Amino acid sequence: MKKVTGIGGVFFKTKDPKATREWYAKNLGVDAGEYGASFEWKHADGSRDGLTQWNPFKDTTAYFGPGKQDHMINYIVEDLDQLVQELTTNGVTIVDAVQDSDYGKFVHILDLEGNQVELWEPK
Repeated sequence: MKKVTGIGGVFFKTKDPKATREWYAKNLGVDAGEYGASFEWKHADGSRDGLTQWNPFKDTTAYFGPGKQDHMINYIVEDLDQLVQELTTNGVTIVDAVQDSDYGKFVHILDLEGNQVELWEPK
């Protein structure tokens, strides 16, 4: 079974997300709105389009989990429900239940060092 098929998002904490978005727009051309910037790409075999989301979060966010990590990576996966079963069998900590949204399915897990990681199966 395929697991990670791409990077779905890069999220990081900052003291001032608005100023950070403005700095990246001015200096690096990253056109980010309130929810960040979307980078579109094609899979290497050209079979389908992909999307990676970039977004600075307020440094007080709890979205990255209970630890002190200053970033979180979102990985694109296939068959999230099956993957969660396999991860559970492997003893991986599943932080929350699989959530189904307009953008697809999401779940959070902890890696070996306790960093929260987001898994995403796009619709």
